[in-house]
Amino acid sequence: MAAELHPRSGKLIGLSNSNRTARRNQPVQEFNHGLVLSKEPLRDRDVFTVRIDKKVNSWSGSIEIGVTALDPAALDFPSSATGLKGGSWIVSGCSVLRDGRSVLEEYGRDLDQLSEGDRVGIQRSGRGELHLWVNGQDCGAAASGLPPRLWAVVDLYGKCTQVTVVSCEPPPPSAEKETIERESEEEEEEEEEEEEEEVVVCGVREDAGITALMNVAAMNGIMNGDEVPELSCSHSRPDKFPHNLEPDAVLTEHQLFDVFNKAIVSFYRSEDEGGGDNGGGVGGAGGGGSRGGSSGGENTGNESHRNERGSSSGGTNSDSGIGTTGGGGAGGGAAEGDNANNSPAGSGGAAPGLVAGGMTNDALLFHEKCGTLIKLSNNNKTAERRRPLDEFNNGVVMTNRPLRHNEMFEIRIDKLVDKWSGSIEIGVTTHNPNNLDYPATMTNLRSGTIMMSGCGILTNGKGTRREYCEFSLDELQEGDHIGLMRKASGALHFYINGIDQGVAAAQTPGVVYGVVDLYGMAVKVTIVHNHNHSDRLRRNNAIMRALSPDVGRPRPALCPAPDAEAPERLLFHANCGQKAAIISDGRTALRPHATDDFNHGVVLSSRPLRSNEVFQVRIDKMVDKWAGSIEIGVTTHNPAYLQLPSTMTNLRSGTWMMTGNGVMHNGTTILDEYGHNLDRLKAGDTVGVVRKEDGSLHFFVNGVAQGPAAWNVPPSVYAVVDLYGQAAQATIMDDMVDLPPLPEDGSEGPAAMSPGSPCSVGGASATNDLRFHHLHGTNAVITNGGRTALRQNCRSEFNDAIVISNRCLRDGELFEIIIQKMVDRWSGSIEAGVTAIRPDELEFPNTMTDIDYDTWMLSGTAIMQDGNTMRNNYGCDLDSLTTGSRIGMMRSSSGDLHYYINGVDQGVACSGLPPEVYAVIDLYGQCVQVSITSSSGPLDNSLCASNATDKSFPLHSPVAGVAHRLHSKHGKNVVLVGQGCQAIRVGGYAHGIVFSAKELKADELFEVRVDKVDEQWCGSLHIGLTTLAPPDLPSCPLSGLSPSLPQLRTKVTWLLCGSEVRRNGVLQRQNYGCSLDRLSYGNRVGVKRCSDDTMHVFIDGEDMGAAATAVPKNVYAVLDLYGRVSAVSIVSSSPTDDGESVKALSVSSESCSEAEEEGTPVREADEPPPPAPAPTAVVFLENHGKNIQLSNQRLTAARVCSYNQGLLVTAQPLGRQQLFQFQIDRLNPSWTSSLSLGVIGHAPDRLNFPSTACCLKRSAWLLQRDAVCHNSLKICENYGPNLDTCPEGTVLGLLVDANSCLHLYVNGMDQGVAAQDIPSPCYPFIDLYGQCEQVTIVTNHLPAVGGESGEARCQGDMEKADMVDGIKESVCWTPPPEVNPNKVCEYQALCSRFKDLLTLPDGYFNEEVKYNLCYCESCHKLRGDEAYYKRGEPPRDYALPFGWCRFALRMKPHGEASTALKKWHIAYHGTSVGALRRTLDHAQLLPGTSSIFSVTPLKTDGPDGYSDPEENSAPGREVPRVQLSPTMRYSGMETFAPKVQFRDPRSHRCHQAQVGFQVCVRPGSYKVGPQTLGTPEALDPRFSNAEIEWVTKEQGGTLLYGLLIRVE
Repeated sequence: MAAELHPRSGKLIGLSNSNRTARRNQPVQEFNHGLVLSKEPLRDRDVFTVRIDKKVNSWSGSIEIGVTALDPAALDFPSSATGLKGGSWIVSGCSVLRDGRSVLEEYGRDLDQLSEGDRVGIQRSGRGELHLWVNGQDCGAAASGLPPRLWAVVDLYGKCTQVTVVSCEPPPPSAEKETIERESEEEEEEEEEEEEEEVVVCGVREDAGITALMNVAAMNGIMNGDEVPELSCSHSRPDKFPHNLEPDAVLTEHQLFDVFNKAIVSFYRSEDEGGGDNGGGVGGAGGGGSRGGSSGGENTGNESHRNERGSSSGGTNSDSGIGTTGGGGAGGGAAEGDNANNSPAGSGGAAPGLVAGGMTNDALLFHEKCGTLIKLSNNNKTAERRRPLDEFNNGVVMTNRPLRHNEMFEIRIDKLVDKWSGSIEIGVTTHNPNNLDYPATMTNLRSGTIMMSGCGILTNGKGTRREYCEFSLDELQEGDHIGLMRKASGALHFYINGIDQGVAAAQTPGVVYGVVDLYGMAVKVTIVHNHNHSDRLRRNNAIMRALSPDVGRPRPALCPAPDAEAPERLLFHANCGQKAAIISDGRTALRPHATDDFNHGVVLSSRPLRSNEVFQVRIDKMVDKWAGSIEIGVTTHNPAYLQLPSTMTNLRSGTWMMTGNGVMHNGTTILDEYGHNLDRLKAGDTVGVVRKEDGSLHFFVNGVAQGPAAWNVPPSVYAVVDLYGQAAQATIMDDMVDLPPLPEDGSEGPAAMSPGSPCSVGGASATNDLRFHHLHGTNAVITNGGRTALRQNCRSEFNDAIVISNRCLRDGELFEIIIQKMVDRWSGSIEAGVTAIRPDELEFPNTMTDIDYDTWMLSGTAIMQDGNTMRNNYGCDLDSLTTGSRIGMMRSSSGDLHYYINGVDQGVACSGLPPEVYAVIDLYGQCVQVSITSSSGPLDNSLCASNATDKSFPLHSPVAGVAHRLHSKHGKNVVLVGQGCQAIRVGGYAHGIVFSAKELKADELFEVRVDKVDEQWCGSLHIGLTTLAPPDLPSCPLSGLSPSLPQLRTKVTWLLCGSEVRRNGVLQRQNYGCSLDRLSYGNRVGVKRCSDDTMHVFIDGEDMGAAATAVPKNVYAVLDLYGRVSAVSIVSSSPTDDGESVKALSVSSESCSEAEEEGTPVREADEPPPPAPAPTAVVFLENHGKNIQLSNQRLTAARVCSYNQGLLVTAQPLGRQQLFQFQIDRLNPSWTSSLSLGVIGHAPDRLNFPSTACCLKRSAWLLQRDAVCHNSLKICENYGPNLDTCPEGTVLGLLVDANSCLHLYVNGMDQGVAAQDIPSPCYPFIDLYGQCEQVTIVTNHLPAVGGESGEARCQGDMEKADMVDGIKESVCWTPPPEVNPNKVCEYQALCSRFKDLLTLPDGYFNEEVKYNLCYCESCHKLRGDEAYYKRGEPPRDYALPFGWCRFALRMKPHGEASTALKKWHIAYHGTSVGALRRTLDHAQLLPGTSSIFSVTPLKTDGPDGYSDPEENSAPGREVPRVQLSPTMRYSGMETFAPKVQFRDPRSHRCHQAQVGFQVCVRPGSYKVGPQTLGTPEALDPRFSNAEIEWVTKEQGGTLLYGLLIRVE
């Protein structure tokens, strides 16, 4: 056949060289339409071979090759080969596809990895099989049953742009012979494996792996010097041993070690597959003997073994496989000494196909019945969730049959998406998939289901084990494997990448199906069967790690030690990452396409490191495209068996890596600030690693030792280099003469002691043995040889992380730690102190302040002894410390306890300590990781903020009131001090971005002062405004935040850089004003967003004018401590916070309620309570919860840390008829729940305050949420508003009336009797719990209830002078909105977001937000709204739209608008979303423009009523009418207001919404009639169904007042 291409080809193909060369045109712009076919059909055995001439790196994917039965002369060419149908087989990557569907996932070489010059061919064998040839090597059969007439197909896809046909002829005889032999061997192996799976037998087995191992040992003559007897073996060449293993070969130590490990793998694998030591075959008397056996103990050759399988009689030896019987054998002829197998299948001649338990032998596949979004492929071995970016659940799949005992069900993760939280879940269930109604997620099933989710176990949907294993399924990557097995004992085990995670459930039902939930990020998985070659390699690697006795131990001395003068050279191992290559005889590793990919560049050393052997590499080449750079370390994993991850830090066992300037162990950071930052290295720099004899691990950067990074590292570790990010090439350096000797004592040079500490001068060696004790709290982890402590799961756990010193402190000895890591999720932080309790006698509590004996702790600013506060306002505040701060404790010889902060003595904290005390650290709240600082610690390499203390830059805020604050999210080189009022750049010249803590209000100036200037840098401070919300950023330190402000472009940002104004880095204006480059110490710089939407910059108080326009409302101030300016402090204050938290209640309110809109509540006013005597001044008692801090002459109380321990009580008792009121000043939305309040009936002077008010169980009445409790027992529910929903500025009050009844007041409104029989005297108490962090007493500024105080009366006591229909109006008081204008109800915020989705013009809505009212249960109760009001002349009832949210509309000026609000009636109209815009355009409900549900055509043929024709209407014309109602219970029905579904842009949850209008209706323009829906039951208790519908057809008779929205 001619080696040519067919002239017809894909539309981008150009042919040349007599149709032998094909080139894809526009290779950089297009990646497909590159299909070419052979000119003639293939002959059997001919290999159609092409050479790859050119490749580009613009695309992923590469050449695809195959065959098709379609004639190219009549073919309509698809865009790619995978689109060929009608009998086409295509090899793509390492997969084989038939007619576009995958039939084989892992096959041959990966075509995507081929390079220019490589040759690839396709062949149809004489037996109708498809073979792939790569560089002259046959990859084996890819498919079978091919038709005889086929054309070769080549697709120049992706990276492949040009190929040339080189031949089309049969392969050389030698290659074909080798292929035929290998195929024969593979066929027989497959037959053996099939037989192994079909029958379970019993007998004796001499394992071939152990036999071969002993033979190897005999070759080397090292078995104690004795001659080893020759052992029979059924394999002449085990598949796990080198092919060239000759009888006279003498192997090196490392080669022999590899053979030894392979033999162990073979032994454990066969033991695992054979069911134990007795899994061998039995000689059958009737021809059903063991395969591979021999007669008379003689060895059988390989061919004899393969050709006479199953024909031996009474043989005592078998090969390493599982013994299988032949058919029809009537009994086992076991040799003497054989043991019987206890397999459930019995012994001897079991019939083929019978399996334990009577189950079928079908392969494990996914069941055809699956979740609604699941698509199955690959013969039901692959499951994929459709629409993964739109849907995150409904992805449940189950196995097609129950799992057998000890059967592994294993899947591989093929695809993940980075959109959702949560990921794959896997487990077992007793539910038959044929009968199961599949749930959205498997954890919704409440019976017969055990699932692993995250790192925990859920049984029937409920968590039974929170921390099952160290792996989390949510953190697995593509390519990772997950498996499970139900043992014969009933125990359920899970496996991650082949590693057994232990028992997840002890008793699992006998019949269970495997189940996989493709949830969240998980999109596609494939069932992995054990016969796949790559999975064998991976599983053997897992067995090596789990079972080999040599992992982590010194190698066995199987051969004489090599010559010390000629050590084996360190090289890179040939097994490397997917994107890496080894060149220069193993000395150099590189990523050839470093600009296309940033990972998959892991390389390992070819042999383990010896003790004190330095492995050092030089960085040869770098690229400037990526972030991150080279990483180096060691691992216990043998590179020959390791399935290399994308990055080495993904490996979760036996690995230590230095990455950046941190150290990670098994993927977890153990040192945050260690040594030189590897990300800053350049080409030519060197990095190294060494494991010392004592097990410590050290790193080198440019020959400089960085100090110990880890301890207890096992021997026999391999060196690892990860060519990550910028690092593109590295070479091993053999010359170590320039390296300094390692310090023998483990120190790094000068001791890094705290200045001024007692141990800094002498006796430093005495502190070397100070470590953390191995006993600690449940959430604490001790690493780094006992020098580092961290709290695991720091974002889900905030306590249970107490650590204690390993011995008592000596007199005058300083125990000092450095804070290395913090999170901004919690309130409260580290607590430190001492205890006289021995660690082995201490039952570690949740927090150390819970201990009530022999313990002294510093918590915040409070000194606590035995859990009780003995002193407040100590010289330092632990809650204000940041990363890099140092804390020390010392007991003096006189028994005094001193604390040191950054080396500065804070004075005596307490006295009288016993002589033997242990240091205690509580890693609480924000504090996550600390390390002991001593002469042997890595303190000198840590990023320490010892100079960044409050004493370095004292605050002098010139503005009275509460100062602005900086947000806790900032650049990675920034340290915040002074409670967030100061920012200091502690390293480099960039990464100094900081934000204001809150959004700036209109005309609010945010101003800072320059505190420090570093002249070594150029450039200066940048300042501006940004729409980027800091709370949406990840945790600090923000390594992902831009290094400088001009590069911050993720959100719209305006900034002043020098004298240039920029928007998102683009120049907008030059020579704006004074250049910021001229700033010096003491200068002030500020930024303001004015009410005209312009940005103004102020320098030393002078306005530089408008710098930018069209600045939106929700912006934050942003600063960049860049270049010369390295420290600033805030000198501005929030204008709305100035004194408002303690001032008297405003007499007038700008917020609106229904009653203030001239509506009259339909009820008689309550009689006022009798006058009470003038109250005395009320203050808080000094005895309070440990987290409380009093100020403002004990009128203000604030919780300074944590979420509890915030109980406080008044110093004075509450008199009868005396109203005690306080205002909520500050809420923290990070917590759930909020404050509670009540009264106690006993004196609080000696009250032992519990953690929460719920624990008060003696003479205590508590109001919590909407319930009333007495002595911690609930006595009443649904009382008043839910206190958890009270916003900032709410005023709450307590009053005991003359009948000893307790009343709750909310914003001056009495909520009724809460409890009775309150004793006298009683004391009010408040529990600042959860969200509520600060309150202020306001009783002293208000009169007693019923007292006459003239002008001082609050609005809640005022009455209007006018009377409507003889009913007196009252107005409820609401909190001033300026206390917190941004605080809105969550329901109102949700409705507002839906309104924004409607994209209605802002001009339709009233600018005064005070007229926007939420009528949810909490809001209307807080306002004290009545259910019904009267409006108009004559007055008519209408109901408030409870459950809806109103957005006030702008009233268009016309003559009747001013009187409409007072004289017209109020009604409601339900409509559809589609009718909103047209209705708003006309500013009234027009007939024919409303919803189709609420406009009814009316024939004008009646003689009376509204059936009469209008004056100007033609006879017989249809006049539409508009339906209204005085209650939304009728107008809001779905018939009138159809529901629409929307997705909340914030929570991404789906909701249903309805819309309607609140309207004013002219009296007399409508007709009252019965409801037309035919609903029999009463819709509203106030209005009968006969009068609930109002109908009008008069244009101009309605006036739109508000848009109503209800969300479900």
